[in-house]
Amino acid sequence: MSTEIQLEQLKQLRYDLTRFMMIYKFALEEMETKIEILKEEFQSLHDYSPIEHTKSRLKSPESIMNKMLRKNKEFSLDAVRASIKDIAGLRITCSFISDIYRVSDMLANQDDLKVLGIKDYIKHPKPNGYQSLHLLVEVPVFLSDCQEHVCVEVQIRTIAMDFWASLEHKIFYNYSKSSKTVPEHLTRELKNAADKAYELDVQMERLNREIQEIKDAQSENDLQEELRRMIGDNRQLNLPAQFMRLLGE
Repeated sequence: MSTEIQLEQLKQLRYDLTRFMMIYKFALEEMETKIEILKEEFQSLHDYSPIEHTKSRLKSPESIMNKMLRKNKEFSLDAVRASIKDIAGLRITCSFISDIYRVSDMLANQDDLKVLGIKDYIKHPKPNGYQSLHLLVEVPVFLSDCQEHVCVEVQIRTIAMDFWASLEHKIFYNYSKSSKTVPEHLTRELKNAADKAYELDVQMERLNREIQEIKDAQSENDLQEELRRMIGDNRQLNLPAQFMRLLGE
């Protein structure tokens, strides 16, 4: 094979790889925009957002190659697309457990998104205690000459779940670098910590629900008092019966 042909093949490979990574980057940006819109909508209309913050991650070509080697898969872009579903990853951190499912439903209801799969590690935690809701979402990416459908992994978890997962990863990462086995008592304590984090989530959910009920009742009372002040004792307004019943008259 001539050097010229080799150079052309190298150029084509670089072009294909750049394009491949680019569509995942664009899909991730598309998802980030959607989440930001939902966050701003809730904050503006409800004075509350179920989304605390987001974090995105795009696997490097080196990381993709290593994962394909571990899977003992052929290294081609088609094989990568079929085998690795978390090249583009988005993590959404929510305030409460109920917010996780609310955000998941909002994403599922977007017409241009297709949910390919769901793994609920909240209802069914991993043996080590890990909890999160994982979605595989197909995102349309519009390029100059075509439309690509790209898979993005979305992880949705609470602040407590994220706190536990981040520290658990650091602890196990240190051991994996040293090729040592994590002592059983540490594994047991980490699982215990995950259970406590979940108990905290449940407690905070309950407290939030009770406070919201009190707030809603107070808001209703305030509205009725405001309407009464507007009307005063001026009975000649001849208000409809439905309106008077609303005021408790």
